[in-house]
Amino acid sequence: MKKTRILAAMLAAVMAFSLAACSKENEEPEEEPVQLWNKIPEDAQPVQEEVPEEVVEEEPVEEEPEEEAYVLPEGMYYSETTGEPISEELRNQRPVSIMVDDDERALPHFGTADTDVLYELINSMANNRVTRYMCVVKDWGKLEQFGSIRSVRPTNILLNAEWNGVLCHDGGPFYINDYLNKGYTDHFSGTFSRVNNGKATEFTEYCLPGDLDKNFNNTGVSRSYNSHKPDDDTHFNFIEYGKEVTLDSDDSIVATKVNLPHWHNKPWLQFNEETGTYDYYQYQEVHKDGADGRILSFKNVILQDCTIHQYDENGYMIYNCIAEKQPGWYITNGRAIPITWSKFGDQDITRYYDANGNEITLNTGKTYITLISSDVWGDVGIGG
Repeated sequence: MKKTRILAAMLAAVMAFSLAACSKENEEPEEEPVQLWNKIPEDAQPVQEEVPEEVVEEEPVEEEPEEEAYVLPEGMYYSETTGEPISEELRNQRPVSIMVDDDERALPHFGTADTDVLYELINSMANNRVTRYMCVVKDWGKLEQFGSIRSVRPTNILLNAEWNGVLCHDGGPFYINDYLNKGYTDHFSGTFSRVNNGKATEFTEYCLPGDLDKNFNNTGVSRSYNSHKPDDDTHFNFIEYGKEVTLDSDDSIVATKVNLPHWHNKPWLQFNEETGTYDYYQYQEVHKDGADGRILSFKNVILQDCTIHQYDENGYMIYNCIAEKQPGWYITNGRAIPITWSKFGDQDITRYYDANGNEITLNTGKTYITLISSDVWGDVGIGG
């Protein structure tokens, strides 16, 4: 009986051990502890956190409205003298070229503010190289009083031929005779009105209303362009009307004041920022029209370096204006560029070229041109 109890106890112990072992096998194994760094490895790279980009709302850009192209009104065309709109009725009408005395005793001038293109040239190598104007006017029917009118020189005849214009003057030295007899020259001489202005007789001749009509009627000279008109449709290469030439090339210089080496009147041109044109000064004051006080001003200024041939000891001369690739300046809107000019024959148009050999583009408006004797070309002053 005692043995039986011992055997039972032993059996119970074995079973308890087996159950405990089975219980441990069914338990979840313990996780290994997570190892923490106690220092940053040398080759570690920082984590770049992605930061969302800030969305910036762009302000809407206001687009500049496109400039509307100028529409030429019906019954108008662009003048060959200014590039500006004028009546279609004038398209075939020849301009006139009126010789105006610039001796100080002849002042004030009348009508010169109505000039489309004004040439200032030495009239004589004597008398302190006094200059004279040749004023080209397309719409001459509007003139009220123009002058005073004086004699002409050969250079004026050659320049007028470029326009197929009609020269208006009062005589001249016999050196002009061969040029006046050329088929391309039409002119009226000494056939204008006299005005009692208290001056000597040579300063009293003016073109008054009706004078030009009378001259055309009495002479049979054509009012319209004739066969001697240059083949080129345009004299100047004007920019499109309403746009501006600014002369912003690398070879341009400031040109708000232009001093001209004409000895007797010491003229200069001053850029007027308000009007965008060059006001003409001479005899130490601004040039004003004797009729209404208008200032003589120009959108374009052209200077030509030109040699001179003197005929005799009296100072009569001619510019050698038929030449090729001669120096010059083109000036507009406060800037100037060096140019060259060429005129190949009596009736050929003088052409102007930039440093690249391209014909320059002029602004629309009035133009001042002066031929400067080569011996004083270096005295031209262009600056601010």
